[in-house]
Amino acid sequence: MNITYQTEPNLSVAEFRDILVRSTLGERRPIDENDRLEKMCKNADIMLTARFEGKLVGVSRSLSDFAWATYLSDLAVDVAFQHLGIGKRLIAETKKLVPDGKLILLAAPAARAYYPKIGMTQFEYSFYIDNLDELK
Repeated sequence: MNITYQTEPNLSVAEFRDILVRSTLGERRPIDENDRLEKMCKNADIMLTARFEGKLVGVSRSLSDFAWATYLSDLAVDVAFQHLGIGKRLIAETKKLVPDGKLILLAAPAARAYYPKIGMTQFEYSFYIDNLDELK
């Protein structure tokens, strides 16, 4: 199967939304909020895509300082194209763009077992906050 990988900093919001839905990642992303999706695409430092015969079948979207830390915030592969190494290749292509920094991600519950299998190291602790009112 001939999959092409490339950076696409101007990936359309429509294609981004579509791959989120076809990958099931859309269950945890604001797919009905066009303004947020537009900001997610516009403000990404790295947008890598995987295409099969022109059709978007995978995307990795990252925020990076290109020196120390790169947060891979979205890794989405069309369900029909999963288990073909596309996600692993998107991660590898992202890492190539930031060879001196760490590539960091938060795994979706269904994907937690995947990342150690491809050689990623799990950290014991991670923290997040969604609402400023939660700070004490």
